[in-house]
Amino acid sequence: MIVLTSNGITSDALLQEMKRHIHGGKAALVVTADNEYKEKNYHVSRLTEELRLLGLAVECFDFDNQKPEDLREYDVVEMIGGNPYYLLKSIVANGFLDALTYFAQKKCLVGCSAGSLVVTPSLELIDRYSPEMNIVGLQNLTACNLTDVQVLPHYNKCLSRFENFEEKCRQYETENACTVVRLNDGDAVIIEGKKKQIIRK
Repeated sequence: MIVLTSNGITSDALLQEMKRHIHGGKAALVVTADNEYKEKNYHVSRLTEELRLLGLAVECFDFDNQKPEDLREYDVVEMIGGNPYYLLKSIVANGFLDALTYFAQKKCLVGCSAGSLVVTPSLELIDRYSPEMNIVGLQNLTACNLTDVQVLPHYNKCLSRFENFEEKCRQYETENACTVVRLNDGDAVIIEGKKKQIIRK
């Protein structure tokens, strides 16, 4: 199961839906996307508490200094937000793609903002808004491609922050013959095999 969120499990509608699928176990909260603060990221305590509400024991995990086989002992993986370029490079460079594929197909993989973006086919859309975030010099913007669903997190907040925000998204959709799911905070897309469900706050 894949859960693409804007800012985590922050709405009651999403929490209740997640409770239908998750009944305890262990969760790895992947902090790699924040290449500066890691487990000291401002949102880690909130994201940890959200996972605990699902009966999960939570531990921080970092693709930069842990091994893919270590991830297999968990039941749920959630990747926090931050820099999607940095996160994607770390996933590929450190050999975590197969492990994430396993969670997407057999267990539960949750993305939060940048953590959601890397699960999708490409970072090209976000690159149209924030190319300066590409601090690692990624030339190939192909992402993990664990689903064909494409999302745009923090949609309502970004409308006022970026010039021509919606217009750029529509242009991307036209050029790539796709539909982008615009996610406000609290929203999510839940993907189970071929079944896709959009949860709105």
